[in-house]
Amino acid sequence: MRVYVPTTLHALAQAHADGSLGPLPLRAYAVTPALREWYLSDDIEELEYAALVRAAQSSLRLLAADGAAPRRRVVVALDVPDEAVALQNDAEHADASALGAVTLSEAPPLARAAAVHADADEPEVREDVSAAAAAVAAADTGDEDARFTVDGAEDHELLWFATQEIPGLLA
Repeated sequence: MRVYVPTTLHALAQAHADGSLGPLPLRAYAVTPALREWYLSDDIEELEYAALVRAAQSSLRLLAADGAAPRRRVVVALDVPDEAVALQNDAEHADASALGAVTLSEAPPLARAAAVHADADEPEVREDVSAAAAAVAAADTGDEDARFTVDGAEDHELLWFATQEIPGLLA
């Protein structure tokens, strides 16, 4: 199963040094039955993009929690065995923000990554992502101005990086 693991550049550097993503339990996003139902699409690329966007939103929350991390959202795309993925059906149906959320029961090796997606290292992007990380908690409580700020970060598409480009991404 293809999963999208939200992270930060700090955590990616640690995973690169350790050889695996963690700590467990590890939250990720995937094309779940509830996500398929919500998006009403049979196009797997559209559904995977939706899971990637949800992981990017989760990465933003990780940035909010780690004020020292560079202000760039990061998502690792990787394939894991189906049995390593626990669906969260009840949570997905109870809360739309949990759509596509899954839990990984084993720390996947970074070598299993298909790609890394990250924000561009540009001043405008870092500024928008920084503002969004500062506003995400207020946006979650319904503050419309904060939601507008968070949406500003989502206007920036994540770039695709091959796994051999991780050292350059971390530099």
